[in-house]
Amino acid sequence: MDAVSKRISTKKMAVIAMLVAQAAVLHYLEGLFPNPVPIPGVKLGLANIITLVALVVFDFRTAMQITVLRTILGSLLAGTLFGMGFFMSFAGAVTSTIVMALVLRSFKMLGMVGISILGAIAHNIGQLMMATLVLHFPGIFLYLPAMLIFSIPTGILTGLLINELVKYLQATDRIHTLLDD
Repeated sequence: MDAVSKRISTKKMAVIAMLVAQAAVLHYLEGLFPNPVPIPGVKLGLANIITLVALVVFDFRTAMQITVLRTILGSLLAGTLFGMGFFMSFAGAVTSTIVMALVLRSFKMLGMVGISILGAIAHNIGQLMMATLVLHFPGIFLYLPAMLIFSIPTGILTGLLINELVKYLQATDRIHTLLDD
């Protein structure tokens, strides 16, 4: 493959930049919402909507780039870059993206809601793995059942939103229109 065929089109780069911006804003805004439950770390995972859409529309590499950039930008906006919250969020987002990509490619019959739920579960596991690594306390995984209880409804909600967004994108052919030269 030569250098010319590896180049990304300007239009595709602009679409990816818009997705990164949208995901970063969702990541940041979600941190501003008061936590509806008294369990720290429980969030809707709205930025994962953009990640899963990127997995559907583009590919794993692009979705991972969006995930990494949105986590960094969202933490930068929140003033938490390179703090414990950043590392936990980063680990959860990367783990979630990997799991959603594997499930999307291997188990298409699950649909967006099932993939979103598994992504939410993977996010929590990734966060706790990072916390265990930093704190040297594997007992933190005792917190996992409480987190998993909330993974299901948040995964369902984001999965339903993703379903509607993907239907809209497919019906209007917006992405392909933007990417065509």
